[in-house]
Amino acid sequence: MLNPRLSLFIGLLCISIFPVLVKWAPVSGITSAFYRMFFGLIFLIPWILIKKKFVWPDKTLLLPIALCGVIFATDIAVWNLAIHYSNATQATILTNLSPVWVGIGAFLFLNDRPKASFWIGTFVAVAGMVVLIGPDAFKEMRLDRGFALAVISGILYASYMLVSKSVLNKIDIISFMTISMAVSSLFLLLVCLFFQEPLWNFDGTVWGVFVIEGLICQLVGWLTISYAVKKMDAKRVSLSLLSQAVVTGLLAWLFINEAITLRMVVGGIIVLAGIAITFQKNQIRPAKNT
Repeated sequence: MLNPRLSLFIGLLCISIFPVLVKWAPVSGITSAFYRMFFGLIFLIPWILIKKKFVWPDKTLLLPIALCGVIFATDIAVWNLAIHYSNATQATILTNLSPVWVGIGAFLFLNDRPKASFWIGTFVAVAGMVVLIGPDAFKEMRLDRGFALAVISGILYASYMLVSKSVLNKIDIISFMTISMAVSSLFLLLVCLFFQEPLWNFDGTVWGVFVIEGLICQLVGWLTISYAVKKMDAKRVSLSLLSQAVVTGLLAWLFINEAITLRMVVGGIIVLAGIAITFQKNQIRPAKNT
């Protein structure tokens, strides 16, 4: 069996490619999200038909699985709207507060009290995000519609992590992904139609990017992340995904020649340090003989 931490690392690499691909083929973010889901599902269906991996879940699980699909799709749509009404920097900062919401949600709904190391690591990692993005971004923050949407996006992301964790404890990953991606694809298609987002008349390069997004970013990326969520603590997985910003920066530097500043390097190191703190196990000292 694949090591859960290695699985998480592979998934992190896969989803970190997405922003770079979007810059290669600039189209509507919601359109990209729809085709990412749609092509991921298209690639998954032959596999489950040939290998007969799909198992229809118990009726009691259908609603939470469908809910995961709607939450995931809504998060993508809301995040793009947050960027539209404010800016990408503000949306990124507020959405990356999701580990905080995961910790609070785990405490309130899963009877899982986060340890001190989680909160310390979260504080350090979020501080690293502030350094990475730059303090000037906070001067441009406004308590407007974009601010509210970005906060909602973070809460939706955290909700997905918590709900999917509870569902994945009761169903195999392939069946879960098949149903949730089908629901997400349908939901995002309706969103595209509602907002009149473009769905065709793209050139070959754009279609190629959509295919890579579906196969790599969605299918491989979230299959491996879902495996990590199933095997690991959802709070740790959520916090670990903050390093996506660091990995994306490195990929953008390698493939599209985006500059990396010293501030970004320092911020990235702090983010990774915060994540590492949450993986430290408490040392239990043996009792002294008296």
